[in-house]
Amino acid sequence: MYRENTKVIQIGNKVIGGGNPILIQSMTNTRTDDVEATVNQINALTKAGCDIIRCAVPDMKAALALKEIKKKITIPLVADIHFDYRLAIAAIENGADKIRINPGNIGSIDRVEAVVLKAKERNIPIRVGVNSGSLEKELIQKYNGVTAEGIVESALNKVKIIEDLGYDNLVISIKSSDVLMCVKTHELIAKKTNYPLHVGITESGTVLSGNIKSAVGLGIILNQGIGDTIRVSLTGDPLEEIKSAKLILKTLGLRKGGIEVVSCPTCGRTKINLIQLANEVENMVADIPLDIKVAVMGCVVNGPGEAREADIGIAGGMGEGLLIKHGEIVKKVPEEELLNTLRNELLNWSE
Repeated sequence: MYRENTKVIQIGNKVIGGGNPILIQSMTNTRTDDVEATVNQINALTKAGCDIIRCAVPDMKAALALKEIKKKITIPLVADIHFDYRLAIAAIENGADKIRINPGNIGSIDRVEAVVLKAKERNIPIRVGVNSGSLEKELIQKYNGVTAEGIVESALNKVKIIEDLGYDNLVISIKSSDVLMCVKTHELIAKKTNYPLHVGITESGTVLSGNIKSAVGLGIILNQGIGDTIRVSLTGDPLEEIKSAKLILKTLGLRKGGIEVVSCPTCGRTKINLIQLANEVENMVADIPLDIKVAVMGCVVNGPGEAREADIGIAGGMGEGLLIKHGEIVKKVPEEELLNTLRNELLNWSE
């Protein structure tokens, strides 16, 4: 598999590549120079399961703020730089654990070299990022449009610029909002380089459409053994990105731990508000560190049988419900006590 053979890269207190666990990233949407708001968001994301966080650095105030942010967080901090090479240098000087640049929009080779020299001085990895939306005109002409082949060539050209400057502490990200094009770019580049790959579907959209696009695209890519870190990019609360990324990795068998909630789709036999109950259960179990499956079923007719594959479950009836363990009914409780009954069982869990 590709990810077992990628180069191991140290990012702050984490490592990626070489078969290490796939790490989840997100990006803050606060003003980076608002240290308090940014720190609060990063720490909330960390609690939810974020492994690496990226912050936009659009100006020098943001670059300088990284120093204070770093003091108050526990996960690696990536500085996102566009256009101004001085911001990349300042970000490194103020504690960024990695910088994300596109050498193509940093400017002259002298400016790129200045950034590389500063990264080399601190041994800070550089994430070379290329998006389909910023593909060079000559590559668009060469391949008769924006294509996977063009994106890959662009990324490898950028990598070579930095390699030629004597640095190979690199991570590559190549993104497209076209899901199948994004899949193809990763299939192509995985055969051409052993640098770790950060995978995501860029500009994927709202929580609904973005989740579907990301699940399809990341699912195909990751299942081929490609990808060392991921981000589910959503137009919404970054916490939703973490929830989705964790679920994608768990569904593919690439991450364990945490409670998996399964629930039935409801039908005419459903006598309780199952949609509300299932959502309450999903939120309720988020902070319980068990690696088990919990079933939430809508009726007492099929509930016990359908929940048999889960470790524990509840099934609703008319004003009451059942607590089920390993397919066996344990007890009957009033509907309003179902959620608390389940939580108590989980907090005192033993096989």
